[in-house]
Amino acid sequence: MDVGAKEFEESLPLLQELVQESDFVGLDIEFTGLRSNLSGPQQISLFDLPSEWYLKTRQSVQQFTICQIGLSMFSAIEGEANKYVAHSCNFFLFPTTFGILDSEFSFQASSVQFLNRYGFDYNKFLKNGIPYMNEEQEKKIRHDILSGNWRVRSSLDKDQIKVVIDEVTRWLDLAEEGDWMTLPGIAGFQAFEVQLVLRQALHNIWTVLKDDGVVVKKVSKQHRWYLQSTSCDRESCWKENIILSAKGFSVFFHMLVKAQKPLVGHNMMMDLLYLHEKFFRPLPESYDQFKQNIHSLFPVLIDTKNVTKDIWKEMNFPRVSSLSEVYEVLNSDLNPTKNSGPEIVHAISCEKYVETKCPHEAAYDAFLCGSVLLKVAHLLLQKVHGIDPIPESTFLQYLNVLAPYVNQVNLIRAGVPKINFSGPDYPSIRPPILILSVKRWPGVSEQQVYHKFQNLCKFDVRRLTRSQFLLLTNKFKDARNVLKEYRGHPTLPVSLYRYWRHSPDVNCLLQ
Repeated sequence: MDVGAKEFEESLPLLQELVQESDFVGLDIEFTGLRSNLSGPQQISLFDLPSEWYLKTRQSVQQFTICQIGLSMFSAIEGEANKYVAHSCNFFLFPTTFGILDSEFSFQASSVQFLNRYGFDYNKFLKNGIPYMNEEQEKKIRHDILSGNWRVRSSLDKDQIKVVIDEVTRWLDLAEEGDWMTLPGIAGFQAFEVQLVLRQALHNIWTVLKDDGVVVKKVSKQHRWYLQSTSCDRESCWKENIILSAKGFSVFFHMLVKAQKPLVGHNMMMDLLYLHEKFFRPLPESYDQFKQNIHSLFPVLIDTKNVTKDIWKEMNFPRVSSLSEVYEVLNSDLNPTKNSGPEIVHAISCEKYVETKCPHEAAYDAFLCGSVLLKVAHLLLQKVHGIDPIPESTFLQYLNVLAPYVNQVNLIRAGVPKINFSGPDYPSIRPPILILSVKRWPGVSEQQVYHKFQNLCKFDVRRLTRSQFLLLTNKFKDARNVLKEYRGHPTLPVSLYRYWRHSPDVNCLLQ
């Protein structure tokens, strides 16, 4: 089901019911860009501590925005053993442009090309995107609207408002009290803006929003005062409704938070950063504060990338890289519990996914996340009990067997492989750092060192001294191969890095 701005408010009660009745929610997000083209020390690296990785990535999240969110609400079907129904929804989003809010964001060419390749509809994003804002933005717009200091800031809106005011002013000169006119084709935020501006600029009119547009009525100043004081269309209540509409998808985000359902994603670290920045609050500078905030919003997180990465080798499954490939393997005969695992069906509104694969459509990927979770949990449960089929598995049993993976979110290219949102991060299990001592190659750069070794394996390179470089890979066999090849090399000897022996700071202290 695709949901844009026109359908969103009508869908809210149903969406709230689906979330509240679900066992868990699958999540996927598509962005206008993934990572800023930072250079040098600003690039993410295997050397980065989680806090360093966070600060670098925070900049990208502030620069780009969300174009589509997919949610898939999974519910066990009552009376049917181990059978689930998935309600999957695509939400096209566009930042709120209202009053003082006029967000700036970037597009990354590679991300646009990637989504185009998979048929992403940019018209729905740009023309019918659901508005949203975070709590800080809401606070600003609420203060301005309720205090009467609200102003139209968008140049496009200013031109439209000017035309409307000119039209109404000309009509007022000839109209009698009680006469009315309709401004057709004005809806959504434009209707709110028009009414606010007209009411502020002209004290002898009253406005009402109808299905066919904004109705303007000429009234006396005394009658205007009476309407403002006693009408069920009191301006204070009316302004609260405007703020509610301006919040858009953020209203549903807070419903999702309040429901406290397990949130499931695949490689979901970037998703969590964007959820925090766009709907909750601007990302804090403190990495620990970010972790605390996410844990309070979503106490149960499950990253299927982290779970499958842990069990994949043990099950002797073929190596895969994408979510859709993981899903295919778990649905194939390679999965020993394929025939006894949970049955998953699509809700009526999502029937296109029954026959059609839609990779990188957010709702479809959210459905894949939830499906992978159920199938992996069944595998783990079978492993614990040692029998297959397992009689009448429940989601609570699945959640219990997944306990070691709860709140452990995969981290790409950093000093640790995952982040623990419910406690201290685990120590690194990366291969050891190697040190390269360059001889007879004056002025060598990190980039040149990288290119020198790239045919053998890919290292992250960091300069230690003028002639020494640290090398780090995420594969133990690559570290062993380089040590074997270059340990006694005449010009590029490589050895294990020892902090107390090689650190310039320690050497300086000892000297």
